[in-house]
Amino acid sequence: MTSDGHLRIEPRILYFGTPVALLSTLNGDGTPNLAPVSSVWALGMTVVLGLGATGQTARNLGEGAGLVVNLPSADLWERVERLAPLTGRYPVPEGKPPGCRFEADKFGAAGLTAQESELVGPPRVVECPLQLEAVVREVRPDGSGAHVVVEAEVVRVHAREDVVVPGTDHVDPERWRPLVYSFRHYFGLGAEVGHSHRSETAGGRSPVPVRGVAS
Repeated sequence: MTSDGHLRIEPRILYFGTPVALLSTLNGDGTPNLAPVSSVWALGMTVVLGLGATGQTARNLGEGAGLVVNLPSADLWERVERLAPLTGRYPVPEGKPPGCRFEADKFGAAGLTAQESELVGPPRVVECPLQLEAVVREVRPDGSGAHVVVEAEVVRVHAREDVVVPGTDHVDPERWRPLVYSFRHYFGLGAEVGHSHRSETAGGRSPVPVRGVAS
């Protein structure tokens, strides 16, 4: 232990807490693929995603096609976890965790419902309160070669009515409860502890604009 009370540690992963997203893409034969990712962040209308380089989703996105970033609420964690050991690529690529198996119907395996998108080919996930239709702008390998980094432009946002501040284009953070992945455990949000000076409403209700993500 150092003099300031910190320990030097060497964790195997650095999932210190980011939202879970379900990425829906189209396979080469036009069928949908669905995969969970836990490395996702947004800047304006650009979404940056990190995912394994050997999976079917990386292959599909490398084709430059559209995708949907579906954001599940915390109560969907069990259905998200059903997807974790599945791959849409056959045979199962080397490097996948032990127990990983091929599954063609990811929606059915997870108990989720496909919904037609408006501007891109892959379907949305009905059960997810936020759905971001997007188009791929860049796919590149990370420094290790084990992952790819994807930049995608969001072209349409769908928000379930009960998480939107009535009469506005704002998501209500008191109602929106994203599923968060932290060191391989699932969490929901707790009570609000404060709001940004950029909030567009005062007091406890501080919605985040649907048209962008606060920086």
